[in-house]
Amino acid sequence: MTDIVFDPLLPWAVIAGLTAAAIAFCLFSALRGSVGWWLRALAAIAILTALANPALKSENRTALSDIVLAVIDESASQRINGRDDQSQAALENLREQIAGLPNTELREITVRDGEQDSGSRVMTALSSALAQEPTGRIAGAFVISDGRIHDMDRAPLIEAPVHLLQTGQDTDWDRRLIVRNAPAFGIIDEPITLTLRIEDQGAAPQTGGLAQLAIAIDGGRPFLFDIPIGQDIEVPITLPHGGMNVLQFTVPTEDGELTDRNNAAVIQINGVRDRLRVLLVSGEPHAGERTWRNLLKSDSSVDLVHFTILRPPEKQDGVPVDELSLIPFPTRELFLEKIDEFDLIIFDRYRRRGILPNSYLENIRYYVEDGGALLVSSGPEFGGADSIYRSALGDIIPGAPTAQVIEQGFTPIITKLGARHPVTEGLEQFTTVAPDGTPEWGRWFRLVDVIPSPDATVAMTGADERPLLVLNRVGQGRVALMTSDQSWLWDRGFEGGGPQLELLRRLAHWMMKEPELEEETLWAEVNGDTIRIIRRTMSDSIGDATVAAPDGSEQVIALEQTTPGRFEAEYTAQELGLFRITEGDQETVIGVGPAAPKEFEQTIATDSVIDPYLDQTGGGAFRQETGEFNIRAVREGRIAAASNWLGVTPRGAYLTADVSIIPLVPAWLFLIIAAALVVGAWLREGRR
Repeated sequence: MTDIVFDPLLPWAVIAGLTAAAIAFCLFSALRGSVGWWLRALAAIAILTALANPALKSENRTALSDIVLAVIDESASQRINGRDDQSQAALENLREQIAGLPNTELREITVRDGEQDSGSRVMTALSSALAQEPTGRIAGAFVISDGRIHDMDRAPLIEAPVHLLQTGQDTDWDRRLIVRNAPAFGIIDEPITLTLRIEDQGAAPQTGGLAQLAIAIDGGRPFLFDIPIGQDIEVPITLPHGGMNVLQFTVPTEDGELTDRNNAAVIQINGVRDRLRVLLVSGEPHAGERTWRNLLKSDSSVDLVHFTILRPPEKQDGVPVDELSLIPFPTRELFLEKIDEFDLIIFDRYRRRGILPNSYLENIRYYVEDGGALLVSSGPEFGGADSIYRSALGDIIPGAPTAQVIEQGFTPIITKLGARHPVTEGLEQFTTVAPDGTPEWGRWFRLVDVIPSPDATVAMTGADERPLLVLNRVGQGRVALMTSDQSWLWDRGFEGGGPQLELLRRLAHWMMKEPELEEETLWAEVNGDTIRIIRRTMSDSIGDATVAAPDGSEQVIALEQTTPGRFEAEYTAQELGLFRITEGDQETVIGVGPAAPKEFEQTIATDSVIDPYLDQTGGGAFRQETGEFNIRAVREGRIAAASNWLGVTPRGAYLTADVSIIPLVPAWLFLIIAAALVVGAWLREGRR
């Protein structure tokens, strides 16, 4: 390509100044009547033209092809009801049409489900593709999708038409279960309210206005309810246990629905106790009594009722009863009428003195067998004749005293079974550990010798490997026996102390059946799409875990021991939804992501989401179900869409390979012309 350009010998500002001076001089000559002024004017023009240096510019150009972008949405909603076939047909037609345009090429970008359930990231992909191509070559863009795009805020600026090739059918309809609100925490055995809604989208048939809702807790037997469609419904739910409760809500799939992936919802609610009621009965004042009180009072969720027997019946000091300021001990009310209201009963160095009749103690045994919890913290009195063991409670206390009290220093040791038990597992991490792996705990100095029950678990031992902490299950309840009253030495930091607070906290919560402190349990934790499976057991070995996916498929996962009694494995979920995990007689359920991902919140195809952006770029939408479309080349700024055709804007881009500039007239020729004109003007005026 050749053009005439100027390559000035002086800056344009200097040439402009000389031009102004020449004009002024010529005007002055004309006003004075000089007959050669016009010749001088022509000479000035010649000189100024020579300074501007007109030249011929020749460019060696290589034409560049126009680029048309095709963004193919392959997210989850594009794989239902034949939409993937429609997408493929649209892409084949687009390839054929673009191939028929001169000097035009097609670039294809595939978009799948966004990370962390972010839906269709079509505009993000389009922005990324535009950033990699020269703007001057983009002739248009086509989006093959159902129109459910979740990142319209990332829509790029583009100087070419953008079109939607819309999949889906006019007759599509879908039913969706929506959980409007669900708390993260709930109080055990008290109803919480969830707001649900069943919503029909698209061309839904008339079904009578009711749908069946199934509610299952932890994968158990579902409860069925008929609820109206299109209305917010408040559903009361009572959490059956502490810890994580997995609730699954399901609506049956109707004929003709697009998908059943949004017919279910999984919610995980952490069950907590409102108040823990603890009865602490201290048989006598001693140095460790305040340890129990401080532990229980430090927890704001614990209601503590504490009695210390300061004046036993046999004490005769002559003080009149009406002058005593001590509160009468309401034994009948506590141990007969309201005993079932307590979650835990603690006897701290209690001995039989006739204050609690044997019938009351027998009632405590029934309380434990029915699911209650009893903790006996013993001192020297436990081995004596008035020991609490020699009462109705002796049948459930997990250790029989031998009447021998050991008075010597010893360091509490966790047994092999104790290393597996959740009460004592990993207590070493709460203190310093010697190079040989043993914890550097302070010593205790007293222990009551007992013979543990055959079915009890000895979690810790003391002097000469005698039982220190004995645990057992009785009926539906739990009993613990601590054979020393000197745990307070750890609290005071004697010889470095020890994990006294953590030990007593775990002990109390195990007895109150907190799920995270069960000996035999299976649970799972989710991080993204990775499920971490944890199995705790008192056995030396376990079997493999079976993971049942939402689609019904099963996979066997081998569990590996990480610490004594703790086995773990990781499983990568290939889809979102409710997973059921079993190992032996243990079972748990866990939800990975929402049961209805973002792609299935709205499944009816539409152009309403992207339509404002199409209007901004001059593009349009074409429904694939109406047939094939044509592509035309239109000039920039013209209408680029109609009912049966879509337009692209040819850009005419090129690449300049070489540029040459040749002066139009040699500078010396301009000087000769200017000199001749000046001489002509002089001769004409001189002749005059």
